Amino acid sequence: MNGANQPIKDKSKWALLGSTLKYALYVITHPFDGFWDLTHEKRGSLAAANVIVAVLVLVEVLRLTLTNFQFVSINMEYFNVITVALRILLPLFLWTVANWSLTTLMDGKGRILEIYMATAYAFTPYIIINAAMTVLSHFITEQEGAVYYVLTSFALVWSVLLVLAAMMMVHSYSATKAILSSLLSIIAMGVMVFIFLMFFSLISDAIAYFISLYKEIVFRLT
Repeated sequence: MNGANQPIKDKSKWALLGSTLKYALYVITHPFDGFWDLTHEKRGSLAAANVIVAVLVLVEVLRLTLTNFQFVSINMEYFNVITVALRILLPLFLWTVANWSLTTLMDGKGRILEIYMATAYAFTPYIIINAAMTVLSHFITEQEGAVYYVLTSFALVWSVLLVLAAMMMVHSYSATKAILSSLLSIIAMGVMVFIFLMFFSLISDAIAYFISLYKEIVFRLT
């Protein structure tokens, strides 16, 4: 009986994932209703957010490697997939933690997973447009490159505006408060990176000191 029920449960999980992924298309065209229902009515899912982030990383890798060299030129000798992934995942992590930390002090209603989920959904336009432009770049000339640059810039602006809309709905903020909290979150991200680098530098110096001390002691004893 349990074996028979397992395929049904698996199908329901995949169906839920599919519906929450499909909901991203509604969110990007109806941001205020979409983000409200995403978190408050549980129309989104953490699994779908993880899939969107994974696809975002994949699309960025493909954009850098497969876009016509007239529009994106990189040195493949130094190209590293892990570096590209970290350029997306690290800022996303810092943004989520920074925004949650600040908004808890500013009467924000959103939980940390809701901030992450809403932010991930907000980058759906970036994924769709850049995936399309990666293919289209091979069918347009350099003189028509304005189309490429305008649409890719539009994708980024659209996603940023969606993030602001998401913060409004997740935290029940006004537009002004959402913008202010987002700017403060960006500053907090910079502070977090600075503290981490300072900590790493101190640890490195301490390790180097003890290594040199150890070598000095060994040298004196031999």
